[in-house]
Amino acid sequence: MLTIRKRDASGEAAKDAEHRPRVAVGEEGGVLGCAFSGVWTTRTVASVDADMRKIEQRSGAKQLMLDLSHIEKMDTAGAWLIDRLASSFEKKGVEVHLQGQSEIASILLEAVGDAVRREPESGPPGPPNIIMRALELVGRRVFEMRDDFVASMNILGATIRGAQMKLGRGHAVNPAAIFNQIDRMGVGAIPVVVLMSAIVGAIVAQQGAYQLSYFGANIFVVDLVGVLILRELGVLMTAIMLAGRSGSAITAEIGSMKMREEVDALKVIGLNPIGVLVFPRLVALVIGLPCLTIIANFAALGGGIVAAWLYSDIPPAAFIDRLRVAIDLSTIFAGLIKAPFMALIIGIIASVEGMKVGGSAESLGLHVTASVVKSIFVVIILDGLFAMFYAAIGF
Repeated sequence: MLTIRKRDASGEAAKDAEHRPRVAVGEEGGVLGCAFSGVWTTRTVASVDADMRKIEQRSGAKQLMLDLSHIEKMDTAGAWLIDRLASSFEKKGVEVHLQGQSEIASILLEAVGDAVRREPESGPPGPPNIIMRALELVGRRVFEMRDDFVASMNILGATIRGAQMKLGRGHAVNPAAIFNQIDRMGVGAIPVVVLMSAIVGAIVAQQGAYQLSYFGANIFVVDLVGVLILRELGVLMTAIMLAGRSGSAITAEIGSMKMREEVDALKVIGLNPIGVLVFPRLVALVIGLPCLTIIANFAALGGGIVAAWLYSDIPPAAFIDRLRVAIDLSTIFAGLIKAPFMALIIGIIASVEGMKVGGSAESLGLHVTASVVKSIFVVIILDGLFAMFYAAIGF
């Protein structure tokens, strides 16, 4: 058995020596000729790489003739070695001619040559200028706005369609969940809304009284406070405070459930995450924000009454009598009409950002921040659109 193995090993060695790549070089009359033979594959070309590099360093030839007729087998490694030799002489201005190559060798050489020429000769391009970076940023933000709009319409449509109100499934709207959210988002927000609105109303009255005193028109501070609070600031400040307080909470709650895969668990057991998680919160916001707006209006007017009494010597009775003249129902409803739309915007944006949370705490923080910023931005834009609409229809 040992003799047979020895004979087999010697036979393998002889076979490898017979088929290893070889290159014969000759030069005559300024023509350098190279004849290749053997097997030029990944496993064998390493033995001839040093010889090929020596040929590449030769100079003085005017033409290079490459004979590939005796190559038995070739792959991309062998083709790359031959293409490297040809390219080195072409860079020196030497004419290169190939002959005897098979069809497969021609395809390989062409493919390797195209790949090498596609490689950039210089380093990577530098960063684009500031204008291109700004345009790129704008483009990315536009696509993100489109994606957010599609996701918002998906949530709004799924919510309007019904929160698990499917016949025969036994999953109806849960009033307990809605009232719980109203308690958390509405009743729980009353103290901060009353405090902030009273302060804002007092500031508006104080600044108005200070400026109107130059014209002896202190009584008109009532008109200023009444119209500004009831039409604009009351609902706007309430919506901004609710976006920061409740919108961030919605994003954090849904995002945490997304991180713990509880949203996927709801889908597995056949429940609609939009109906279970989003619907009660949206309903609570739509009910809670108008009610909070009414409370905020009263608090702001109360702050305005106190400030007008202290700075302009307008007693509360005179303030209320003038307020009846300065405002009417249209002034009150102009602000209250905005509240449900702002509530929908806050809830939908908070839910979209919550559904986008990934698996890390960093992602949760980023989306909570994005939820508050986007909600406040869109609420202010909506308020401006309502103002232009009211001006157009004379309301």
